[in-house]
Amino acid sequence: MLEALWDKAVQTLGGRPGTAGDLAARYAEPHRAYHDTDHVLAVARDVADLAAHRTERDRAVLTLAALAHDVVYDGRPGEDERNSAEWVRERLEEAGVDPEPVVALVLATIDHTATDELTALLMDADLAILAADPEAYERYRQAVRREYAHVTDEAWRAGRGQVLESLHERDPLYRTPRARARWEARAKANLAAELAGLSELR
Repeated sequence: MLEALWDKAVQTLGGRPGTAGDLAARYAEPHRAYHDTDHVLAVARDVADLAAHRTERDRAVLTLAALAHDVVYDGRPGEDERNSAEWVRERLEEAGVDPEPVVALVLATIDHTATDELTALLMDADLAILAADPEAYERYRQAVRREYAHVTDEAWRAGRGQVLESLHERDPLYRTPRARARWEARAKANLAAELAGLSELR
C-alpha cells in the first residue's frame, strides 16, 4: 500500500516508480508503537482530504511528504526529522524528482510551524490524531509512551507536558479552515484532559 501511494505520487511528478526503497520495512519496525504504517496511512489519507482543492502536483508532493515524514523514527526529536528528510531526498533523486519541496515539508515537522498553506495542510493532517475519540486518544497516548519506554516517568511527564502545553496554547491549533472545523474543539479537549492527568501524577 505504501509503495503504491509512493509510485502514484512519483509518477504524477514525472518520476520513476519502484523507488520507495525500504519505506514499508521502516514503518514496520518493531519498536514503533504509534509512528507505524497505520499512522502514515492516516496522515496520507487526511492530507489528501484536506488538500482536495489543490492541484494534482501539490497533492502528490503532500503525499510524498506524508509518507516520508516519520520514515526514520528512533525517538530523537529533530534528528529523526532531519534523517527522514535526507532519506526522501535520496529516494526522490533516484526517482528523478526534484526533492526540495518534499524535503522542506518533512523538515517543517520538526517544530510544526507553517508559513504557507501546503505546509499547514501537512501539519494539520499529522495532528489529526489529537481529535480522536477518547478511547482512540488513550490508545495513541499509551502507544507514544511505549515508544519512549527508555525515558523515566519523571522525564516523560516533563517532556510530554511541555509538548502538550505548546499545542494547547496554539490558537488556533489547526491552521486550515477545514481542519479547524473538523478537529479543533475535540483536540483541545483531549489535550486539556491529558495535561490534567499529568498534573495529578506530579
